[in-house]
Amino acid sequence: MLVAIIVGIIAGFLAGRIMNGEGYGILMDLLLGIGGGLVGGIVLGLLGISGHGLVGSVLVATFGAVLLIWAARWMRSNRGTP
Repeated sequence: MLVAIIVGIIAGFLAGRIMNGEGYGILMDLLLGIGGGLVGGIVLGLLGISGHGLVGSVLVATFGAVLLIWAARWMRSNRGTP
């Protein structure tokens, strides 16, 4: 559980840096990282790619968190568009 929290914080922070230039705060970084781990695991699993070990977990979660941020921004920018 502690490792998942640490991976989530690191992945969320990295995704924030990649997409925004800064983190989103410790709680939001944690939530993005944990959600990103789920999303990244599913998407990369469908492609036959998996991350092993701590570094692999952080990379998968970061990838998923970047996807989440991108999707949220895309939905926000397309609000009201048919």
